[in-house]
Amino acid sequence: MDIYNDCGGADLERLRLAAERIRQLPSETEVPDPFRGFFAAAGSTLSAMLEVRGRLRSGALRDCSLAELQALQREVYRDYLPERYGESWLNPAFAARMGESAGAEQSPEIGETPDGLEPPDGLELTDGRKKPENRENPEGRKLGRLLSALYMELYSLPRLVFEGRDRDICPVLEVFLQVYGLFSMQEESGALPTSAAVKDALYWYYSDYLDVTVPERNRELLIPSETVREDLCRGFPEGDLRSLFFHGDYISGETLKLAEFLQSLPEEEVQRAAGAFTGGFLQGFKAMNKSLEGKKTVLIRYQRGFERLVLAAAEQFREAGLSVILPGSPSRGAERVPGSSDFPPAVPLNRQADYDHRFDAALYFDKAFADRKLALLEQSYGELQAACREYAGPAVMETFGEASFTPVNCADAFALTDRQRKLFGGYLTRQAEIRNRFMPGDETSFTIIAWPLPDIGPFFPELFRDVLKVNTGDNAFYTRVQQALVDVLDRCDHVEVKGRNGNGTDLRIALKTLADPARETRFENCVADVNIPAGEVFTSPVLSGTEGVLHVSRVYIDGFLLKELRITFSEGRTREVSCANFPSVEENRRFVREVVMGSHDWLPMGEFAIGTGTEVLAMARKYGIEASLPILMAEKTGPHFALGDTCYSHEEDAVTFNPDGKAIVARDNEISARRAECPEEAYFSHHKDITLPYEELGSLTAVMPDGSRTDLLRDGRFVLPGTEELNRWL
Repeated sequence: MDIYNDCGGADLERLRLAAERIRQLPSETEVPDPFRGFFAAAGSTLSAMLEVRGRLRSGALRDCSLAELQALQREVYRDYLPERYGESWLNPAFAARMGESAGAEQSPEIGETPDGLEPPDGLELTDGRKKPENRENPEGRKLGRLLSALYMELYSLPRLVFEGRDRDICPVLEVFLQVYGLFSMQEESGALPTSAAVKDALYWYYSDYLDVTVPERNRELLIPSETVREDLCRGFPEGDLRSLFFHGDYISGETLKLAEFLQSLPEEEVQRAAGAFTGGFLQGFKAMNKSLEGKKTVLIRYQRGFERLVLAAAEQFREAGLSVILPGSPSRGAERVPGSSDFPPAVPLNRQADYDHRFDAALYFDKAFADRKLALLEQSYGELQAACREYAGPAVMETFGEASFTPVNCADAFALTDRQRKLFGGYLTRQAEIRNRFMPGDETSFTIIAWPLPDIGPFFPELFRDVLKVNTGDNAFYTRVQQALVDVLDRCDHVEVKGRNGNGTDLRIALKTLADPARETRFENCVADVNIPAGEVFTSPVLSGTEGVLHVSRVYIDGFLLKELRITFSEGRTREVSCANFPSVEENRRFVREVVMGSHDWLPMGEFAIGTGTEVLAMARKYGIEASLPILMAEKTGPHFALGDTCYSHEEDAVTFNPDGKAIVARDNEISARRAECPEEAYFSHHKDITLPYEELGSLTAVMPDGSRTDLLRDGRFVLPGTEELNRWL
C-alpha cells in the first residue's frame, strides 16, 4: 500500500524522497564519529515517527491496544525520556561533550547573522558568565549544541503527523537532511563543516517558513472547530483512552489516570465543573461592562485528559451562541515563545529537557526575523478580520499537582544575548499592539480555572471535589466582605505591608488620588468570573512613592520553585532581584529575570492586591498542598504583587464599575500612561503575580492622610470590621 497516496504532486515527491533518504542513513559511513551517532539516533527517531505515520494512514494504528500505543509512543520519544536524556543527543551538555571529542582542529568561529547582530548562538552561560575559552575543541562543542537544537525541532513532527500535515512535515525532514549533507560532504577532506554553516542552514529553515507557520498558527487560534467531538475523540467512542494518543502529544500515566477519573464522575458533577468554567467566562463580560454582541467564538485551552469536561463546556458555550476553537500545541520552534513553556498540551514528559531548550531561538532570533514575523502576523490578521471581530477570548483550564521541579542550569544550553533580550522585549510589545488593533482588549474577555492532577496524592478524588466546591463559591458573600476592604482603601493615602516570622517584606504602596470619591474607586471588587476562584481586591499602584522590599520564602511560578525570592523596588520599579536556588548570585539573578520577569531587566509593580480566599487556603492545608497551589489559587491566599503591565493593559480607557456602582479609575500608571505618545515604551507584554502568604504576613495597614493607621490584616488574620468572617477558614 502506498502510504503517501493522499499527498499530491510536488508534496508527494518531497515526502517520499525525504523518507527514503532517511531510511538509508543507518547503512552510510560518510559522517565521521562521533557525529555519526547523532544522525543514527535522530534518524532512528524520525523513522519511528514515519512508521507511525504509515500505520496511521493505513488504518492499522486504530487497531492497536492501549499498551501497544504506549510502546509506540516510547519508541518515538525515546531520547526525550528522562531515563535516557543524560546520554542523549537531545541533551545540549551531552551533545557538546560529544562534539568536543571530535578532535582539537579549530574551525572558523560562528559568524554574524544576516542582519549584522552579534552571534545569537548563546555564547553565554545561563548565569550570564562568558563561556570559558580553554576548551580543547570549542568548535566541536558548538556543532554538538547546534545538533541538539535540531533534534528538539524534530519533535515538532508527532503533532504534524497526527494532523496529516504532510506539507509541514517536509521542511523538517529536509533541514535534517540538509545538515546531514553538510557533514557527509566533508568525507574526502576529513574536515567537519563549520558551525557557521550548520547554524546558517537552521536560521534559514526557521526564517523561510515563517510565511507558512505564522498564518497557519493564526488560523488555529481563530477558526472554530467544525466537529468538537471529532477533534477531541478522533473517531473513537467517548471514553476510549486510545483517542488520547492520536493528537501527537506525549500521554503520561498521569494523563490516563486523569481521563479515567473524569469518565467515572456523575454527569451532574461534570456539568457543574463545566458550568463554573463557562459561567465565569460569560459573567466576565457583564462584570467588565463588555458586550457579547457579534461574538461567535471562544478558544479553550486545556491539557489532555480533560476531554469529557471540555465536551461539556463546548456544549454549554454552544447554547450561549459561541463556537469553540481547539488549537493544538505550538510544536515548531518558530511558533513558540522563547523562554516560555507556552501552555503545555499535556503533562510534560521531561521538564529539564524543555528548560534546556527554552532559548533555542537564540539561533535565529534577530531583527530581520522579528520584523518579518511581525509583518506576517499583521498580514494574517488582516486576512482574518472577520474571525478577529467574532473572537470573544480564551477560556483556560490550568492544572496543578505535578511533581515539583527545580532546574539544573546547563552551560551548553542556548541563551539570548543582552541585545536579543532587548529586541525580544520590543517584539512582544509590537506583537501585542498588532493583536490589540485587530482584537481590542476592551471587546474581549477571558476566564481561568485550575484543576488538580492525580499525581498530587492518593486523596486526588476527594481534592477534585473540594476544588469544584471552592471554584463554585458564593460570589455574593465575597462581594459584601471585600467591599469593606475597598471602602477603607479608597480613603487612605497609602498602604504599608510588613512580613513576620523571618520574612523581610517591608513595602509602601502608593495609590491613585480619587477626584470624586463618591463616584470613583481605586480597587476592583473581584469575585469568581474571569479569575476563578474568588476572591480579591486589586488596583494599579502609583509608581512614584512605591518603595521597599518584597520577600517570599517559597513560591511556585509557572511550575518553578523559587526559594527566598527577594525583590527591591524604588519608585515602583524593580532595582534588585535575588533568590536562593543556585550557588552563585548571578545564577540566581538570571533565574529570577527569566522566570519572574520574562527576561526583562526591570519591571514596574503593575498590580497590588489583597486575596481573600481563606477557604482556598483551608482546603490546601487540609491536604498539605499549600506549596503546590497554582498562582491562580495562591494569589487568593494573601496580598500579592504583579510585575509588569497592569491588569487593565490595553483597556485603560474602558469604563467598568464595582457592584456598588463606582467607576474603577486606577487603571494605569506612569508608564502605561504614555501609551498614546510612545506605545512601544508603555507595555511589557508581561504580568506575573507573587503572593506573600498569610503565615508570613505581619501587617497590612491603610495609612490615612492625617497619619492615622487602620490595620486590615495583622499576624495573618483579617482584623478590619466586616471582614472577620474570612477568618473562619484560617
